[in-house]
Amino acid sequence: MSSKRYTDEFKAEAVKQVLDRGFTVVDVAGRLGLHTHTLYAWVKSARVSEKPGNSGLSSGGGDAAEVRRLKAELKRVTEERDIPKKSRRVLCQGVRAKYAFMRAHIREFRLITMCRVLGVHRSGYYAWLSDETSAREREDKRLLGLIKHAWLASGTVYGHRKITLDLREAGEVCSRHRVQRLMRAEGLRAQVGYGSKPRHRGGPMGVVENVLNRDFTPDAPNKVWVTDITYIRTYEGWLFLAAVVDLYSRQVVGWATQPTMTRDLVLQALLAAVWKRKPGPGVMVHSDQGSQFTSSDWQSFLKAHRMVPSMSRRGNCHDNAVAESFFSALKKERIKRRIYPNREAARSDVFDYIEMFYNPIRRHGSAGDLSPVEFERRYAQSGN
Repeated sequence: MSSKRYTDEFKAEAVKQVLDRGFTVVDVAGRLGLHTHTLYAWVKSARVSEKPGNSGLSSGGGDAAEVRRLKAELKRVTEERDIPKKSRRVLCQGVRAKYAFMRAHIREFRLITMCRVLGVHRSGYYAWLSDETSAREREDKRLLGLIKHAWLASGTVYGHRKITLDLREAGEVCSRHRVQRLMRAEGLRAQVGYGSKPRHRGGPMGVVENVLNRDFTPDAPNKVWVTDITYIRTYEGWLFLAAVVDLYSRQVVGWATQPTMTRDLVLQALLAAVWKRKPGPGVMVHSDQGSQFTSSDWQSFLKAHRMVPSMSRRGNCHDNAVAESFFSALKKERIKRRIYPNREAARSDVFDYIEMFYNPIRRHGSAGDLSPVEFERRYAQSGN
């Protein structure tokens, strides 16, 4: 374990268990699967950074200032990474499309960062906000009013072709395609005929069969993983948690948190599991039919790591009961009905529950009343 590379966030949480929560280095190292010398080094480094005069900072403020600097740098790097992901189609479009993207994501990213990534000026964005409607858009609004009048006058039975004829007869110059576009955007359509009863024609793209079929008792670790997403309330907004659980021992082998429920969230959790466990080919990964798990990125990741996908049946939560059971335990035993002050506090408490209690300490009936870590340790000692 000592040869692995750990993130700065993981190190900070591990050190916090010793310095803030009062655990011993030996106890924390044992629960997290670390070498004691490694954790001693992290704690020593954290204490040195807190000494007065360190790095030219005043007494007691060095660590806080450094944390603020690192958080600001992390936020900047994360924004510069995430903005291009969400603006792939916008980057090759005009300035107005970029301005519209910036307004839609102003609560998620800083304006100065979006301007730098998208290659626009703040002054132009503010000018666009003050008068964002173009002459074309104003003309569309006027024309839409005439279209609604003609549509209602027909008893809602006219489509775009007949409404175009009415407008041209009234002296308007407009194309049939423009009228069709405006009517589609407004949800106006010809109300003719009885229609047909909608029928379900299969699930979304990317859905696979339920290979697991509720067989929740594999005979070894790293054979079947289950994954799902839940949410945690904070005064900053929702914090979404994705977790990957090994069915053999019920150990949470990977997890990730983000303020949005995107495919990147589940990919980060699965990547953490692969990084931690380093499984061989053929691991089955079971999930529900959420859009995050039916995305092309998720399927490509499973294929690249030679994993076998499996999905619950549509609307059947019992097919993924183990993942649901973990989230239920998390909320009943730790979160309950509380609301965290911010997302960072919620994430820290999730780390404490999973890494310091659930995996190394909490007993499971399905694991012979042992903790997941101890259950797997005995499996390894048995020579299986």
